[in-house]
Amino acid sequence: MQENYKPLAIEQEVQAAWDASGVFNVSESSTQDKYYCLSMFPYPSGKLHMGHVRNYTIGDVISRYQRMLGKNVLQPMGWDAFGLPAENAAMQHGVHPADWTYSNIDYMRDQLKRLGFGYDWNRELATCDPSYYKWEQWFFLKLLEKGLVYKKTAPVNWCPHDMTVLANEQVIDGCCWRCDTQVERKEIAQWFLKITAYADELLASLETLDGWPEQVKTMQANWIGRSEGVEMDFPVPEPDQPLSIYTTRPDT
Repeated sequence: MQENYKPLAIEQEVQAAWDASGVFNVSESSTQDKYYCLSMFPYPSGKLHMGHVRNYTIGDVISRYQRMLGKNVLQPMGWDAFGLPAENAAMQHGVHPADWTYSNIDYMRDQLKRLGFGYDWNRELATCDPSYYKWEQWFFLKLLEKGLVYKKTAPVNWCPHDMTVLANEQVIDGCCWRCDTQVERKEIAQWFLKITAYADELLASLETLDGWPEQVKTMQANWIGRSEGVEMDFPVPEPDQPLSIYTTRPDT
């Protein structure tokens, strides 16, 4: 063993051997027990940060452990690449959104490969690719046909600088988490999924999730938020005398 570890020499050589042999590629015809490890796809913002490294290292450790147990492990990677942030970034840099997004993907893919994660890159996808999002559009139309999608106006958190909607978690002290602009409440037309049609089924199914922590199931139940109204009747005695109604001016 060499006294000094030289990552630029050793890691690139080993990773090249992995790529050449397709060691992380998965075959559907395998007779081994199957294991699927999917980490949340990153948004292609341009560069990985330590949060990415932490998250994907955890998934890779799990995948490698399951592979050492003899299982046929599928660990894919893709890119959450659809949305207004990509368009805003493209306008800011004066380039086409597709050029901006795919150049970021190329750079971040190279970073992930240099980290040595065991992904099957033959199964890589990007959500901005028409071959992917055409199925989302198909699924949406099916929901619409079944009456499970409807449109109405509702208030949102709106960043006037980024010109985009923010989740509550993206509003920090009343400001946008990206640009620190004061967030506004704005009424806009939106599409909604009628998940209330499945509230009872979702709630009952939580009890069948063996191995789930109780606090997680409680969080899910609270998120479903099923509730029932209560109708109450109060006996009111007949008054001895007719009721009189008095009004007052605000300054009296």
